Amino acid sequence: MAVEKYKPTTPARRDMNAEDTSSLTRSRPSKNLTRAHKSRSGRSNHGSITMRRRGGGAKRRYRPVDFDLAPGTDAVVEAIEYDPNRTSHIALIRHADGSQAYVLAGNRMSVGDRIQAGEDAPVAQGNRMPLGQIPLGSNVYNVEVTQGKGGQLARGAGARARVTSRGEDSVYVQLPSGEVRLIHRGCYATLGTVGNEQHQNVKVGNAGRNRRKGRRPSVRGKAMNPADHPMGGGEGLTRPGRLPRTPWGKPAIGKKTRHRQRGNDAIVRRRTKKRK
Repeated sequence: MAVEKYKPTTPARRDMNAEDTSSLTRSRPSKNLTRAHKSRSGRSNHGSITMRRRGGGAKRRYRPVDFDLAPGTDAVVEAIEYDPNRTSHIALIRHADGSQAYVLAGNRMSVGDRIQAGEDAPVAQGNRMPLGQIPLGSNVYNVEVTQGKGGQLARGAGARARVTSRGEDSVYVQLPSGEVRLIHRGCYATLGTVGNEQHQNVKVGNAGRNRRKGRRPSVRGKAMNPADHPMGGGEGLTRPGRLPRTPWGKPAIGKKTRHRQRGNDAIVRRRTKKRK
């Protein structure tokens, strides 16, 4: 799947592109599988802002996705749909009893594919089975961490983890970040890679598209008044003159803000740092 470019009719459109939706088979979701999704606009239950620069955005309905297909599932893919609440696409499946559900769509999933889950499921793209029975070197996604809780790892567009080796009761899984984690061999995972791999290549292009996503503008501190920010005020453009501060007076550069991480025996190797 590739990205779709626009004609450069304006300066904003020159570098703008969008996802190619030619692989989608439905434009509207099933009504009985969706529910209302209320935007909180970055506010807590008290109404106070806990995350700045959030608010507005286009209305959208939530599509509950089944991250834990029950063992013994034998379903058929009926449609591949767009989901505004996540980066990956979703697949509408129909179980043998006639009920429908949404699952994450794999990169090679198409209408008519058969999806199975359980210990006896064949090793094929889109099937879900325990990590202990997945061949070494296989790519997996929607990986469980706690048995029966459903997939929690490698769920974004184009994400995939890899089964590297096995222990007595656990399996070594390399996550997309480079972290190697020890997971119980009874936890389930789906074979393959999450679809919509070209999502990371999409260029927003203009501010209006961000506003429709619910992202509001960000204003520099030195462009504000002194009453609104410690770095505000002054005649014309000025440098901070001291250590940059947050709106609440705390150091914005140099001061460590992360708490000390507790040890986790399940993490064999920490995630790799990004190279500049």
